[in-house]
Amino acid sequence: MGIAFVLALTPGIALAQPFAALLGIAFVVALVLDVASGPVRDAVVVARIVPAHLGLRRPVHLRYRIENRSGRAVRVALLEAPMRTVAVNEEETIAWVPARSSVEVEVPALAIARGSDAFGRVYFSYENAIGLLRRRAIAELPERIRVYPDLSAVERYGSLHVRNRLVEAGLRRMRMRGAGTEFESVRDYTDGDAFRAIDWKASARRGRLMVVQREIERSQDVMMLIDCGRLMTARIGDQRKLDYAITAGLSLASIASLASDRVGVVAFARDILVARSPRSTASSIRALTDAICDVEPRFEESDYARAFRYVSTHLHRRALVVLFSDVIDPVAQSTVLAELGSLAKRHVVLCVFMNDAAVAHVLERQPNSEADRYRLDVAVGLAHERTVAARMLERTGIDVVDAPAAKLSIAAIDEYLRIKARGLL
Repeated sequence: MGIAFVLALTPGIALAQPFAALLGIAFVVALVLDVASGPVRDAVVVARIVPAHLGLRRPVHLRYRIENRSGRAVRVALLEAPMRTVAVNEEETIAWVPARSSVEVEVPALAIARGSDAFGRVYFSYENAIGLLRRRAIAELPERIRVYPDLSAVERYGSLHVRNRLVEAGLRRMRMRGAGTEFESVRDYTDGDAFRAIDWKASARRGRLMVVQREIERSQDVMMLIDCGRLMTARIGDQRKLDYAITAGLSLASIASLASDRVGVVAFARDILVARSPRSTASSIRALTDAICDVEPRFEESDYARAFRYVSTHLHRRALVVLFSDVIDPVAQSTVLAELGSLAKRHVVLCVFMNDAAVAHVLERQPNSEADRYRLDVAVGLAHERTVAARMLERTGIDVVDAPAAKLSIAAIDEYLRIKARGLL
């Protein structure tokens, strides 16, 4: 700019021409020095460090290690390539790196979509202290990642609180003489003990009558049915309904595993997408998480009859069946009621629906315009449909949870603990 300004004065001021020439020569010399002093491309190395766990809508920081192998300090600006699941700060991140050293910088990021994805390129530029020449480069840093559902609801419960709730819910094994199926101990025979409880081998070894004391098996099956059809594609806030359902389902599974309950899952739309039989080990919960983490909603009608038949066929003992769906469509209601009625005769059935907080907000406000009155009319209709659906299900002996999407995980866990506390299984 300085050279251009001086050249602009040269037609009227003759003395400006030498100054313009000197500035031009100085610029060329400085540019040559900039090129000569480098650094060369291989002297700047960028590496990305990704957090071990990425949770949906949980803010994280990506770390970048910038190494300067040259003999001069450099200014580096880097930018992550866009991707589907993670939103990274769109502004360049700038750092000065001393000669023959390295620095680490952090960039805020937010997981905006669930499932598998991969980081790709990092675009960066670097320049020395002269700063006339900016060198651009690309670092190919492919790295597979997986964004998991947000299980912060489990963390909010806290380990101590959860343990107290589980004890209160009666999840400790109840010892009962002569009943139960799981071996607890052997003791001396006393009047009133059942004849069938006598352990003849133990009696022969000890020379007196001994009876087996057993305890009731308190571990039970929990099967989660997750609707992945058309009704679950809608968004509530910044997440889809299916995202909330999967988060709530995995939160409930984590709590159930603390009680040694066996947890399985069936994710379905028109077809069965994922099916896992109930298991109780910690590794099975991780496998269950991996199985449904990448499931996406489909723009198709869900086949509830097929999903319920699958559960009836594969569950051979009484279980808690938890359906995560949003059955407000009248056609879907009739199908679900017909199938759930028979399923509830053998199992404890819990339907978990999520309502839109925006509807509740409209119902609470006083309409002040024609548009407000129209919104209120629509909100009243939707609320009525949900109430009718819930009452119809409850009349068939089915428990219903209808909670705001943001509170769905806590509501589902609370209802699970209530069912356990009442001994409904």
